[in-house]
Amino acid sequence: MAPSVIKITVKWQKETFNDVEIDQSKPPSLFKTQLFSLTGVPPERQKIIGFKGGLLKDDADWAAVGAKDGLKVTMMGTAEKVPAAPEKEQVFLEDLPEEEQDTTGLGKYGAGLENLGNTCYMNSTLQCLYNVPELKSSLINFQAKPGAQSDQSQALTSAAGSLFAKMDKSAVSVSPMEFVLTLRGMFPQFDQRSREGFHMQQDAEECWGSLLHAMRSSLKEEGSSDSEIQKLFGVQTKSVLKCDESDETMEIDETELLLKCNIDSTVNHLSEGLKLGLCNDREKTSATLGRLATFRGEASIVSLPPYLTVQMVRFFYKADIQQKAKILRKVVFPLILDLYDLCNDHLKEQLNGPRNAFKIAEDIQSGVSKKQKELSQVDMS
Repeated sequence: MAPSVIKITVKWQKETFNDVEIDQSKPPSLFKTQLFSLTGVPPERQKIIGFKGGLLKDDADWAAVGAKDGLKVTMMGTAEKVPAAPEKEQVFLEDLPEEEQDTTGLGKYGAGLENLGNTCYMNSTLQCLYNVPELKSSLINFQAKPGAQSDQSQALTSAAGSLFAKMDKSAVSVSPMEFVLTLRGMFPQFDQRSREGFHMQQDAEECWGSLLHAMRSSLKEEGSSDSEIQKLFGVQTKSVLKCDESDETMEIDETELLLKCNIDSTVNHLSEGLKLGLCNDREKTSATLGRLATFRGEASIVSLPPYLTVQMVRFFYKADIQQKAKILRKVVFPLILDLYDLCNDHLKEQLNGPRNAFKIAEDIQSGVSKKQKELSQVDMS
């Protein structure tokens, strides 16, 4: 009776493997798996010659192919490429600090911010800025200039970058203590306290404006007068004003970081409030009259930014009670804001092509949807 286990020699390329065991009670497919572990050549690529009957098949009978002790066979085939070692060391969730373990899966939305006592106005402002990718990247990579320790704008910009970096890495809420202390140091109005000694609630729009003003001076490219803030949020307008008392006119070019939606008794929709906000009546020195005079007119939009900020102007000053009052009127706003009618003629010309292409795409999509609806109704009937 032939032995169950025999030893043979296998030659592959320049290598020779002696005493390779074959268990004759198992099919040749198992033998090929052994060779795979020795050479890295997958079984499907192996061509083994030296047995009777030509190439060794996976289901061949060992006795029929002449398997015996000391047999010498040759294998042909190309080994698989050895997988490259990972560039970064594998890090397991359990090994991370607790604050970096995203057990809820919400990390992709960014970390939350702890409320340090009436700081929700600041937190909401920071979350808006955090979700502007270009700005977040600039802040995280910001480095204060040497000798600028006393520059509060750079200190606030640096604090924002440090906070955003922590929010990127954390899976739990982050304390903005360092940032709020820097903010209150630069803008004392946010350090106001009640009689009981607690910090008072503040206006989010005022915080937004203060932060952008500070960052505007810090985030400037070397040798450029343009700021990253202006590129991302700047709205360029042109006002054409006419004097009430003469035919004198003047044009004023301005760049603001937001559009105002003024609210009065006639405003029901955001577009109406924005149009009202572009009314630009003001007192200017008249060259004709040689004194101050009222000039009236409207501003039109010359250029729009990648990220548009709209302020709902809900507070006004009541002189009779010498206090701010809040306007509670309901103002409807759309999910997609169309500012075409508020732009000047030059910008409208630039927008006409994309707008027409968008309308055609919408019409095509609407037509397909309508046709599908008609077909479904026919099928039902």
